Amino acid sequence: MSADLLDPLVWRHPYPCAPLAPVAGVDEAGRGPLAGDVVAAAVILDPQYPICGLNDSKKLSARARESAFERIVENALCYSLGRATAAEIDALNILQASLLAMWRAVDGLRLSPGHVYVDGLHCPRWPYSATAVVKGDSRVDCIAAASILAKVTRDREMQALEESHPGYGFAVHKGYPTAAHLQALTRLGPSPVHRMSYAPVRRALGTENATPVIATLEF
Repeated sequence: MSADLLDPLVWRHPYPCAPLAPVAGVDEAGRGPLAGDVVAAAVILDPQYPICGLNDSKKLSARARESAFERIVENALCYSLGRATAAEIDALNILQASLLAMWRAVDGLRLSPGHVYVDGLHCPRWPYSATAVVKGDSRVDCIAAASILAKVTRDREMQALEESHPGYGFAVHKGYPTAAHLQALTRLGPSPVHRMSYAPVRRALGTENATPVIATLEF
């Protein structure tokens, strides 16, 4: 079902398109970076304990995200994290790897959802009733909660990678292709956590004219 046909624009409990409870939201963080995993989160919120301030994680300050993260972890009925590694991203492409991470996040929930709201245009191939919602992280509260968990988790992991792979500035740019990151790539070459299929990384390897091999995966 198209998200554009649904009203109201911001969805809170009860959800208008969910035929069965409980309802989960799922979102990912890390499609654009040149390094690190893509991380997905799935969240089933508790209608008895609404969480104020939920929004697209990119629209919140780091402090607001951290605060919301703690409230979600404390008050949600359940949540789960899933990921796809840099190697899986290289093998599948970032869209398929993101869907895989979402699939893993939802599959890890303690409660089986009756319906799943998915941020974006595509739903993974899974047995769940689901609705893809464009800009869902700013329109559906359970997706917003998932976006916050995914973003904070991934940012923390990139900060940790700064210690194991110093010099790239992961703690600052979180793997995104900033000027400082590109300069570090040129100076140091790619690290084991870089996505070798991404063009800036291929340039650093001297393989920018090579066509990356993309696999397909059924999940």
